[in-house]
Order: sequence, then C-alpha cells, then structure tokens
Amino acid sequence: MNTTTKQKGRHPKRSSLSGKSLYIKVIGKKDLKRFKELAGKFHYMGEGHAGGDTMRMVVESDGEWIALFLWGSAAYRLKDRDTFIGWSEPQRALRQKLMVQNRRFVLLVDRGAHPNLASRILGQMIRELPSLWLKRFGYEPLLAETFSDIEAREGTCYKASGWLALGKTKGYSRHRADFYVPNDRPKKLWIRELRKDACALLRSPQLPSECMKGAQSDADGVLPLKMPQIESLHEMLSKVKDPRAGNSVFHIGAMLSIVAMAILSGHRNIVQIVRFADRIKMQHRIALGLPRFEKGSSYRKVPSYSAIYNLLRQLDVDAFSERLSLWLQQHTGSLPAALALDGKFIRDTVGIVCLADHETGVPRAMAKASKKKGEGQDCELKAAQRMIRREKDLSNTVITADALHCQRETARDIVSRGGEFIIQAKGNQKAVRKQAALKTKDLSPFLP
Repeated sequence: MNTTTKQKGRHPKRSSLSGKSLYIKVIGKKDLKRFKELAGKFHYMGEGHAGGDTMRMVVESDGEWIALFLWGSAAYRLKDRDTFIGWSEPQRALRQKLMVQNRRFVLLVDRGAHPNLASRILGQMIRELPSLWLKRFGYEPLLAETFSDIEAREGTCYKASGWLALGKTKGYSRHRADFYVPNDRPKKLWIRELRKDACALLRSPQLPSECMKGAQSDADGVLPLKMPQIESLHEMLSKVKDPRAGNSVFHIGAMLSIVAMAILSGHRNIVQIVRFADRIKMQHRIALGLPRFEKGSSYRKVPSYSAIYNLLRQLDVDAFSERLSLWLQQHTGSLPAALALDGKFIRDTVGIVCLADHETGVPRAMAKASKKKGEGQDCELKAAQRMIRREKDLSNTVITADALHCQRETARDIVSRGGEFIIQAKGNQKAVRKQAALKTKDLSPFLP
C-alpha cells in the first residue's frame, strides 16, 4: 500500500499550470478504464487495488487530467498511528472506517515542471475529501494516512501540505490472512487530520452525527485471550455434541472456539465472525487444529460463512452457553470484570445475553435468549434477570444497560447482590424519568 508519486514513462501534460484553477472529480465507470491505464503506466507499483470503501479521483485543469488519487480503507493496525491517536482497542475496532488511506497519488506532469503543484493538489484534496466521502458513503472521515517510499522520495509534498510524519514501517507486506513477507522497502508513515481535533474526536465518547455511520467497522476488534486460554477454550468447547454429519471438515471445537473468540472480540453477526476467522493468526489456527489448505501446505484454512451458519442453525445453544459460561467462570480473575449488560443476536439463529467488560467486551456470563423484545421466559429481559440472579457477588461492580432493562426487578436484583447500575430511561417511562430529573436537577452531567 504505497502512495508515492514515483512514475515511469513520459507524461502527457507540459503547459503551465501556475494560477489555474484545479477541479477534483470522483470518477465513475465511464472513466475507470482510462484511470487504471494511466495509474498502471505512471506509478511503479501499478494501478492499485480496492480495499473497503474505495474512491478513485482525478484532478483536472482546463479539462485535462493532471493527477490521480486512489483512496481506500486504512491499515488495521499501525503502532505509531494508534499511539498518536491515543484511542483504546475497542474504539479502534469500531471506528476503523473513520480513517482513510491514500493508496495512490500520481502526477501526470513532468517532474519539476510545475513547482509546488503536488503540495497544492494535496492541500485542495484534503479540503474537499470529507464532503465528497460523505456524499458517496454517508459518513465523514476524520483522519487520512499514506506512505512514501524513502528510497525514492522524501515526502516533501506531504510535509508542505500539512501531513505529519510518524516514523517508518518495518518493510513487510501483507500476504493472505496472516502471512507477512519482507519487501525490503521500509516506508515513511504520514497522517493528516481532516478536521480540527480529529484525533480527540476519534477517542471521544460522542462522535459528530456526520461520522456516526462510519463508526460501525467490523475490524478485527480485541482478542483478550492468550494462547493457553485459547487452548483451554478449544478443549472445553470440543465437549459440545456435534449435530452435523461425522465427515465434517472442521471439528466442532474449532468452529465454536472461532465463534466464541469472535463474540469475545465484539463481533455481532455471522459476516463479522467469518471476517474475524479470516484474520486469525497462524499460531491460533494451529492451536485450534484447523485443517491445512492443501497437502504439504503450512497454511491453515478457516470455515466459510455457510459452514458456520449451518452449524449454528443446528446447534444446541443451551449446551454451547453452558460450556462457555463454565469456561468463563474457570478463568475468573484472568479475564476482565463484567460491567455491561447486553444482548447479541445473529440473525434469528442464535441469541445470547451477556455481562461483559466495557473496555474489552469480554463476557463474564452468558445466557440463551430467543428474541430481543416481547414476552416469555426466553426474551432478553427475562434471560438477563436469570443470569444476574446466578451471580453471587456483584460488589464493586457497576452494570450498565439500555432502556430495555429499565425494570424495577432488574435493578433490585443488581443491588441485592452488592452491585450498582446505570440504566437508560426513555420517554415512555414517565414516572422513572420524572423522579430521575428531580433527583439530578442540581447535579452536573456526567459528560459534556
């Protein structure tokens, strides 16, 4: 993912561009072939590939193309970048899409023929990119990143247009899910805030409304388990009865471990679980006993969407929940304490209510639920109340929950076990809201 402007061949435009207006245009299918041909001809790494939400743009002057841009998803993890932002791992996992990456920047003019043109184009691009992205994808990004090849360029145009250099990469390229191969070309990392205080917003409890749609990333999240814990989880879940035929490619212990690890990492549906599985590290795949991609290969494959869906459709959810809850109890103390009361539903196939740590999303207890709302003993509310009653001691614990759990019985169960609660109250709960307003009218709000 290199965005240098090192080019090859002869460039098509030579006339003076000084003082002329520049126009940035998002290209469609009509111009896609021309874009790819020019990018492939004038960028030493070729045209580049799409990744996540992708936007190809051209910069025009008097109707002539003078520069190309390819924007896509940011890198999953960059130590220097994430340290600079200062956000938590759960925030990074959820808000990944609020960062975009400049994957290609190609000038279609002779090098040195137009001083400061590159920095001028970059400056205008940064001003216009957020609104163009909002129009196309429905959310406004907050941060941009790119890389420059230190062997070919110093990145002067980035520095001149306000980008900040954060260090160098280690010279590895991603190959397949968890293979990184040396490329012997370390690159310089640059970042650029797309609005004032962008980094502060990325770690803020509340995002601007125009950014909210982008705060729904299915990035890999936080896996708060060490290798011995993964191995013991696999051993525990291997004891769940397999409802499938005996010739299944993937052992049920491995399949359920992947599902459990994905849930522990904060993923909420089968698509996200499958993408999480594709990012599992190779040592974890080996520990779970996943089959080899082909005979003699060291690469281990992971189950597909249909494989996971078919298993969950036939699975005895109670047996799965019991085994997983037992494993969670055995690791009490080595896993974070539970604080949030939340229900997670994978289509209509599996419903689980859990008590989970706010910081990492790691559950402490889980229970089966058949539906989020409504009556019956298996709705989320009743399942949550049964789960709380199984907790013997909630001392020094604050449980948070949404308005679904704003019930006297739930609150009483928490307090009777030594815990405290913060539960939302909506407008239809008039008595509760009126009493809360009277109790808190002279108090400062928790957050601005």
